[in-house]
Amino acid sequence: MAENDETERDDVRKEFDEAVTMTAGELEKWLDTDESKSVGQKEGGQGKDGGGESVGHHSGRRVIEILHTKKADLGDDDVAHMKKVVGYVHRHLAQRPDGDVTDTPWRWSLMNWGHDPLKKAKKK
Repeated sequence: MAENDETERDDVRKEFDEAVTMTAGELEKWLDTDESKSVGQKEGGQGKDGGGESVGHHSGRRVIEILHTKKADLGDDDVAHMKKVVGYVHRHLAQRPDGDVTDTPWRWSLMNWGHDPLKKAKKK
């Protein structure tokens, strides 16, 4: 792998680690909740009432896989998904609603992507 590719992967992993504030275990538990399953756009654009898994919920399962993968074993698809997660988290944080966000669909959507806005960033 070229040095530039390796540097880009390192940069993406750093941004991903900053955006994903939940551990794999926390995210696994969260994805099993009714709140997690109640938010997000469903595959095929069917909306919240449509069948199937939401895009964010599916992303959360991929985030768990990535968190369990050694850096050296990350593939191009993993890196692409990490970029997608970082982009989503940054865009969604910019849309933070006023007031207490504890029990809001806004927070729940972010949590499906591995980011709990009420949690401090992970320590390295």
